[in-house]
Amino acid sequence: MDGAALSPRTGKAITTTRCGVVDLGSNSVRLVVFEGRGRNPVTIFNEKAVLGLGRGLHDTGQLNPDAVAQAVTIMQRYHAVARAMGAAPIEVLATAAVRDASNGAAFVATLNEKLPGVPIHILTGDEEARLSADGVLLGFPGADGLLGDIGGGSLELVELSQGAQGKSASLPIGTIRLADRAKEDVGKARAIVTEELARHPWLHDAAGRDLYLVGGAWRAMARMHMAQTGYPLSIVHHYALTREEARDLSGVLMAATRRTLERMPGASSKRLGDLPFAALVLRRLLRASGARRVIFSANGLREGWYANLLDTTERRRDPLLAAAHEMSQRFGRDQTMPPALFGWTAPLFEDETPLALGLREAACWVSDIGSHDHPDYRAEHAFFRVLRQPGVGFDHHGRAFLALAAALRYEAEAEAPFLPSARLLLDVGTLRRAEILGAAFRLAYTLSGGTTVLLAGTSLERRGGRLILRLVEGSGVFAGESVLRRLETLAAALGLEASVQVMSRR
Repeated sequence: MDGAALSPRTGKAITTTRCGVVDLGSNSVRLVVFEGRGRNPVTIFNEKAVLGLGRGLHDTGQLNPDAVAQAVTIMQRYHAVARAMGAAPIEVLATAAVRDASNGAAFVATLNEKLPGVPIHILTGDEEARLSADGVLLGFPGADGLLGDIGGGSLELVELSQGAQGKSASLPIGTIRLADRAKEDVGKARAIVTEELARHPWLHDAAGRDLYLVGGAWRAMARMHMAQTGYPLSIVHHYALTREEARDLSGVLMAATRRTLERMPGASSKRLGDLPFAALVLRRLLRASGARRVIFSANGLREGWYANLLDTTERRRDPLLAAAHEMSQRFGRDQTMPPALFGWTAPLFEDETPLALGLREAACWVSDIGSHDHPDYRAEHAFFRVLRQPGVGFDHHGRAFLALAAALRYEAEAEAPFLPSARLLLDVGTLRRAEILGAAFRLAYTLSGGTTVLLAGTSLERRGGRLILRLVEGSGVFAGESVLRRLETLAAALGLEASVQVMSRR
């Protein structure tokens, strides 16, 4: 799908790099268009059609005939959308239903006629598993344990060891195929899943580690759990459950009737038929693997395809810092300020862990993202901009920490109604660090006006029970009322007494 989209305002070609991928799955067909080639995928178009191409495949050996006709129409629409948006390259990735159906090749031939020049790749089970793992590792670069990606036709499994891929398998127990094989009987499905998993004893190598879950049916389970528990953030990516929580949720969904599922908070009407079988597979997979925790990933096959377009340097960047850099470039004023601020705040924190150090660096990069907002709403806008940022590098703990630090940098009121959603996600120690950092940012920007030239005329030191602000005489900074007030706020957060020391130029 070559060609560039035209700007409706200027009539000129859009030069922003875009690419698109169609996931032609056993249950749904989806087009995603990404913009740019950054470390964190930026999705600017995402449309799904639930067709059930793989429904009945187990009995007939063929694609669902009703879905085939619909799929051709949908694919022509996706072709038109991708061309209009200037996406290039674009590729169609066909998964289990198409590769296993006796008429899969004929279906692809029809698509080739309707979509000339569009690459259509029928993935092997191993290719599907590897691409899904590439997508997960884009958001969890150090993932360690087991990846499970459930679709309508198959379950892909990949061993993950500190960010490296190991053994993989593709099993014919996706939600649609499993329901067909078991004649919609969850009890019969249990025996099928147990037998399939038993063929791969290496799964138990994930014992005591994490199980990373990909797939719409499992994401639907996560949303239900979030709704039922009143979780303060409606983002599935990085949502985690203990082994016991995941087993309990699965047990409830396996036993529930369709009518009961319809009444459950957060239930997706389009996933009601899939939920008992997805829950069953998860419960059996927990037993087979011995995983200690499940972590849900919004990244999978499509993001894995995108990841393979990135150059090696970009792909190896830390996703958290990359996302923070991108926010700073979009919303901040001076790209030299965050590194200077990182050094300036270092004396405030003793014995930082690598995680705390990384969060502080990322917080420095997002510390000025409200600079162009209305002054009465900067705290709130900065808070939600970070908390709800779509970047794959932010886990929920990191989102809450950075959002709170950014809001306090703009002097959010302690009782502001939007702050509890972040505070509920942080432990006491991390909450205190965010408050200290927010107060430090406020002092730094008051002193410097957001410039490194003026910030260089100041420094902080912890000595005994005091926090000392040093000011270089004649550097353009001085301890006025607002500076003293903010210094005292910072010192109080640290449990120290505030003092100012004016130093002569050397």
